[in-house]
Amino acid sequence: MSTKELPVMAGAVKAGARAPAAAGDDTDLSAIGRALGILGDRWVLLILQRAFLLRVRTFAAWRDQLGISESVLAARLKELVRHGILVPAAYRDGRTRFEYRLTEMGLRLWAFLVAIHSWERDWADRPGLLTLTHDTCGRPTRPYLACEVCQEPMSARDTHTDRGPLATFSRIGMPRHHRRTVRGDHRTDFLGYCPHSMEILGDRWSTTVLAAAFLGVRRFVDFQGELGIAPSVLTDRLKRFVELGVLHTDSYRLYRLTDKGLAFFEVFAFLTDWAQRELPGPEGSGLTITHKPCGAGLRPVLLCQVCDGALERREVHFDMSAHGGR
Repeated sequence: MSTKELPVMAGAVKAGARAPAAAGDDTDLSAIGRALGILGDRWVLLILQRAFLLRVRTFAAWRDQLGISESVLAARLKELVRHGILVPAAYRDGRTRFEYRLTEMGLRLWAFLVAIHSWERDWADRPGLLTLTHDTCGRPTRPYLACEVCQEPMSARDTHTDRGPLATFSRIGMPRHHRRTVRGDHRTDFLGYCPHSMEILGDRWSTTVLAAAFLGVRRFVDFQGELGIAPSVLTDRLKRFVELGVLHTDSYRLYRLTDKGLAFFEVFAFLTDWAQRELPGPEGSGLTITHKPCGAGLRPVLLCQVCDGALERREVHFDMSAHGGR
């Protein structure tokens, strides 16, 4: 076993168990704040993607697949174990080794990751994107976001959000000590997320800025007040979002979501749903998102564009035959 694997064992939780509060966590953070702190990182997203798509489970396989340094990989795996998304399991291969399996909590992130793929399909200039097949109807499909209650398509414009009295974005996300790894490396293999997705999701501040925009924050000073973010950092993120066509500024210097930005609501919906189901947060810190046409609370589901059936994790697969069947 690599020495880099050793610290990952600390704080392991049983598969399916709810993650305990990690040492050093801010216990007054909302569930969404905690989710952004966990998932708002490029390497974490790529580790999870490989776990789902290629069933990668070992330290060496992630290292070789991603070209990631052992120290960075060890730190990310340790976080995912600590938060209950991965769990280490021993196996014998001449000697005892460890692999890292998705817990039930981790497995429920699959729709969030498929939603990222769907947004890239529709809004990113991304040749060679993998095709998703719905095994139930046997057809390649383009998933679309719908309300689980009424089974009707759902978009950001179809929802209304009420914030709890403690649902603040200030101090959102847990303290993080690694460098931001988004800018400066825009290489993309056939599995890796496109640079646009990484600019939004690969950094917790970027994700938080977009989440605030979904909740109606428009002015620079309001972003700064809501997020508790340094002006230089906020300026950089807003500039990048305008360059990417996710936000635009109007004549009143308000930052408004474009159609491209609004379409990212599909990802935000699954992130919010997962966070508020899986992560503890203080009472009054949640968001209540209502699907206006039927009046139901947020219960997002992906439906098949071909047969309109619900897409379940065990009933879909990505076709990788064009890439050597890996």
